Amino acid sequence: MLLIRILAALLVSALLHPAQAEPVKLRLGALAPRGTAWHKSLLQMGEKWRAAEAPGAEFVVYGGGSQGGEADMVRRMRVGQLNAAMLSVIGLSEIDPSVSALQKMPLVFHSWDELDYVREKLRPALEKRFQEAGFVVLCWGDAGWVRFFSKTPAMRPDDFRRLKIFTWAGDVPQADIMKSLGYQPVVLEVADILPGLQTGMINMVPTAPFWALTLQFYPHAPYMLDLDWAPLVGAIVVTRKAWDAMSGVGREALAKAGSEAGVELRALSRREHQESIAAMEKRGLKVQRLTPELEAEWRRAAEQTYPLVRGKMVPADFFDEVQRLLREYRSAGRAGAQ
Repeated sequence: MLLIRILAALLVSALLHPAQAEPVKLRLGALAPRGTAWHKSLLQMGEKWRAAEAPGAEFVVYGGGSQGGEADMVRRMRVGQLNAAMLSVIGLSEIDPSVSALQKMPLVFHSWDELDYVREKLRPALEKRFQEAGFVVLCWGDAGWVRFFSKTPAMRPDDFRRLKIFTWAGDVPQADIMKSLGYQPVVLEVADILPGLQTGMINMVPTAPFWALTLQFYPHAPYMLDLDWAPLVGAIVVTRKAWDAMSGVGREALAKAGSEAGVELRALSRREHQESIAAMEKRGLKVQRLTPELEAEWRRAAEQTYPLVRGKMVPADFFDEVQRLLREYRSAGRAGAQ
């Protein structure tokens, strides 16, 4: 009888005082150093979410690669040590390789407009695949065009075969393809690029000008090839587990803040691309400009890699779809469509 009374009292107490859900804490990892516009944008996005989410919500940004490389951050999200991350295609490919179609097809995109068109067409399929893998995409962004920064002058594809080229850790297919073509990839984390340049472990870095300036690569690799090899594409993602733990109001606020951050960061990166080059030129960067003949040689070299890239670095169906969408876009453009 006593046990029944105790259970009844507990039931009444639970009904009168329902358990409060634990406050949501979002822990976001990023390579962007503290104090950069990228880092500040993440903090602003988090503040908008925190103000809308239930009391006690926290948003913490671990910047500057403090949580390791991009593959490390994806692993940390999978085990719950992080709930979100700002990732480039290198890290995003750890979640689903289809996203590599936006970055790992060299010289396939000729303008930001082409990239925007293709990305928007692919976005529903990409985001569905990420959801199925347990992640929600908050926004898409880019960080400028990848350029080649080298310690010594290098203009032609053959010139780069004698250089030791930084390659992202975790991107095994790219390293394998480079080796098969006679290049010398050196697999490192981003945090090891500067020490690698200083010690001679590497002497060429493919990166966006903004990062070459911000992370001070260019004093050790002062020659830049004036060739837009590929866009440096990325996204901010949050785990489905963290997303589902938020209130409806919190999810709505984070989706809106993420979308706004994406627009802001894309505009910022495209402006900073040229500004960074100009700033580095004033400090000694030597821009190696291509003749039409040299540019044509690079395009032929890039096209020769496509059979190797298709199905190895980029899933075949997405590789083909990007090519189809570009033909569609360029055909419409020639017809006067906007």
